[in-house]
Amino acid sequence: MITPEFLITSLVVVLIPGTGVVYTVSTGLTRGRRASIYAAIGCTAGILPHLLATVLGLAAVMHTSALAFQVLKFSGVAYLFYLAVATWRDRSAFAVDGSMSKVSATGLVVKALLLNILNPKLTIFFLAFLPQFVDPASTQPLADLLILSGVFMAMTFVVFVIYGFLAHAFRRLVMESARVQSVLRYGFSAAFVALGARLAASER
Repeated sequence: MITPEFLITSLVVVLIPGTGVVYTVSTGLTRGRRASIYAAIGCTAGILPHLLATVLGLAAVMHTSALAFQVLKFSGVAYLFYLAVATWRDRSAFAVDGSMSKVSATGLVVKALLLNILNPKLTIFFLAFLPQFVDPASTQPLADLLILSGVFMAMTFVVFVIYGFLAHAFRRLVMESARVQSVLRYGFSAAFVALGARLAASER
């Protein structure tokens, strides 16, 4: 069940930059290492509803219902655009010494949670991805799916924490240059816009 193919494929999927990676990296740069851990927790927790939907068969409903898919998709698009505007308008200095500035741990987790919850593509992805690694002859396919889901979430958390820590390692360079801060702020804002546009243009 937990085969090398599953682990390698999962790692590749997790490593591909997406909304969660962008958010975790930006948090690690602007708020510090501890804040990036909260971002990783939120992003990982945001996967859980999609995995549960797959396990319970709700993904099939999402796949066949155009209205349900579109409502969730454009809610996600709106939220990504909101993050883009918020990031663009944030003129506060980057946090120092691992502090989280004015953003609470709960706020970071909730923002990251919403990022993944409002992405219907995740539900469709897990519907197509996880069942491939369940043995057709298994006598407990539901338990197998839950185990695979747990492993995938653990890998997601570890990889995202690494992304956040790597971003934190470059904070000194960022802190010493207001120009670099501005470029990064606008860059992350543009990334959220691009991800929102890609989501808006996506099909089931």
